[in-house]
Amino acid sequence: MSAEPAYRKRPDSIGGIYVRSQKGEMVPLNALANVRYSSGPDSLDRFNNLPAVKVIGQGAPGVSSGQAIQAVEKIADEVLPPDFSYDWGGASFQEKQSNGTSLIALGLAALMVFLILAAQYEKWSLPLSVLLALPFGTFGALAAVWLRGFTNDVYFQIGLVTLLGLAAKNAILIVEYAVLKHNEGLSTAAAALEAARLRFRPILMTSLAFIFGVLPLAISAGAGAGARRSVGTGVMGGMMAATFLAIFFVPLFFKLITDRRLSERRTASELRAEIELERERAHHAIDVPHHVALKTEDGHA
Repeated sequence: MSAEPAYRKRPDSIGGIYVRSQKGEMVPLNALANVRYSSGPDSLDRFNNLPAVKVIGQGAPGVSSGQAIQAVEKIADEVLPPDFSYDWGGASFQEKQSNGTSLIALGLAALMVFLILAAQYEKWSLPLSVLLALPFGTFGALAAVWLRGFTNDVYFQIGLVTLLGLAAKNAILIVEYAVLKHNEGLSTAAAALEAARLRFRPILMTSLAFIFGVLPLAISAGAGAGARRSVGTGVMGGMMAATFLAIFFVPLFFKLITDRRLSERRTASELRAEIELERERAHHAIDVPHHVALKTEDGHA
């Protein structure tokens, strides 16, 4: 129930309400209490069982979430009284909790690649020739992000973990064929050169397909474009470095790990002559006809 409109136009009109006294008489409410108008919060927020004020915001364009968190913490330490404290919630809390875990994720990813390759090659040393190509991809990703003025945010770190597997793929193709050619009789240096020649075109085709595939992410615009640009730029830059730089060093790493020495006594022409000789030998082995004589029971062929 409510009073007539004329008696509830102002907040202090509540003092005009009549209530019954102990003697049974009707007296106005303002005769028993002082009624005044004051404003206050509609609800009281509590955080960790303490009265709290929730502040919601986001970084300015070009400022990462980590930089915004550092700026807020710096201002809070300078401005807030001693009996005040602050804490983070939501995505900011998760980001603070995961601080420094990117290096652990990268280390575990590299360890997983090493263990899988060690089981595949049945050697502990040979996978190192693949892992030595991973810094090229990491360097390319960091350089691409730095050139575009981006930061090392969580989206870039996710792309960096993905990049480790993609950068190792090119090195695995070369090392796999180098091991195959070495088992066929070629020397380590000749096997590395032949493997690089045979796998150069497939590596280039698959890598360019991937680079152009993530190009729309790197140049995207609109809602959520910051995350897409960060992932796309890092992965594309790292893949370009892993394709156009690491591919020339992987044969060197294979020879270094296999022979335990860097120098090569023979010249490039001598190595190419060895490769050509092995090709001719394999070609003649395929072209040699095999005659099979079938005999009947009476001995006639």
